[in-house]
Amino acid sequence: MKTTSFPSSLLILDRSEDVTPYPALYPFAVEELICRSMHEGARPILHIWRHPRAFIMGLRDSRLPAAAAAKGWLQSQGYATAVRNSGGAAVPLDSGVVNITLMYPKDAGDMDHRKDFHRMVAMIREVLDSLTKYVEQGEVAGSFCPGEFDLAIGGRKFCGIAQRRQQRAIAVQAFIITEGLGVEKAALARGFYERAVPEGMSADYPHVSPESMSSLAECLHIPLTSQHFVQQLLDVAAETGIAVAGPTDIADYPSEADILEMVRLMEERYGILRDTQ
Repeated sequence: MKTTSFPSSLLILDRSEDVTPYPALYPFAVEELICRSMHEGARPILHIWRHPRAFIMGLRDSRLPAAAAAKGWLQSQGYATAVRNSGGAAVPLDSGVVNITLMYPKDAGDMDHRKDFHRMVAMIREVLDSLTKYVEQGEVAGSFCPGEFDLAIGGRKFCGIAQRRQQRAIAVQAFIITEGLGVEKAALARGFYERAVPEGMSADYPHVSPESMSSLAECLHIPLTSQHFVQQLLDVAAETGIAVAGPTDIADYPSEADILEMVRLMEERYGILRDTQ
């Protein structure tokens, strides 16, 4: 087997073909429950998923002065909306965005969160290695969900990474825009912020420039699709002996009832109650 950045004993949970309009927080609820059940020595899990049309806000976005009005505008455009409990800012999702989350037990006393980001960066670079050697890391000015671990090609961001650290487990989340027009997703995020922070009001939020975002297909000038990217990931993993697992292969995988109850609890805890303007 070749040297790889994929963790040994990894299980891959591929839900990328399930693009039914399930609740926007459903995959986050799955991950929350998996992480809560993890223990020392548990196998790492890579969760792959997509959503057909959703807008996921960060906690800071949900506290903007007119966040509720902006949420209503998104819903009028047919977007499911939610507030996630991990770091980062707002991210528009559609079937052209592949989301991957690496979950694994946290070592006792581990306080170095940067190495977890670096691990995700290395995995994504490995998946893309046969397509390009020129993946840049660093905050992309004008992008949505900006951060130190943005990934870009030619200065245009196609991937953002966030993290959630629980008592016993760590979840590192990445969104990867594989196909479609990055400028359209950026314009949607910009429209959200323009409505969430009305003119004349002051707030800290990303000032999005549509030209800062791109899809991998645009960056690489190839007809790449989400399915192609996922298959590329699975092929790279298979070369190191890692295979796809189903829920029955994952210890303590949550029941559908437990997942939906967690969705309800997360909506109740992190939802936008009212505008604060």
